[in-house]
Amino acid sequence: MTERRKVLGSHVKRLLSGVADHGGKHLVEVEADLVQTGQLLEVAIEKLTDSFMAIHATVAARQAGVDLLLSGAAVSDEERARLADMSAEIGAHVNSAVTGMQFQDMTSQLISRTLKRVGGLHLFLDTLGEHGAGMAHESGSDEIADLLGKVSMALAIQSLELRSVLRKVVNQQHLESGDIELF
Repeated sequence: MTERRKVLGSHVKRLLSGVADHGGKHLVEVEADLVQTGQLLEVAIEKLTDSFMAIHATVAARQAGVDLLLSGAAVSDEERARLADMSAEIGAHVNSAVTGMQFQDMTSQLISRTLKRVGGLHLFLDTLGEHGAGMAHESGSDEIADLLGKVSMALAIQSLELRSVLRKVVNQQHLESGDIELF
């Protein structure tokens, strides 16, 4: 009887450790994905703000030059060249804004991956509940030990399957350059 209790205790300990370990690992990954999403949003919004402010400043400066031309005032060759260069400058600021908006795809993928992790954790806990519901109150130590072994194995397999489906890295080194590597 004492030997059965030791085996049963060992299985319960392994199951609970496995649940805590696997669940904790998935939650750490969820947290990491959310932190990375927040950082991407912060950088991208700063980039968009800077780009739109630069577009506004360039358009305002160009409008001042156009107003000067419309008033019939004499405009130097240098000022004319500056007005002509402003089109390219506006284009560069617009390109910068578009690059800043590329974060949407990355954040969307991070959020999707986070939701998959949460779904995997739900499935993990559902499996634990299903196996537990299948255990009769009058089950003997051997039956309980067998059930606990099956539960531990099923949970380990689910955790490995989830990890293999989800990639770990969303890489964004230089948002300002437009070089974005997704997963």
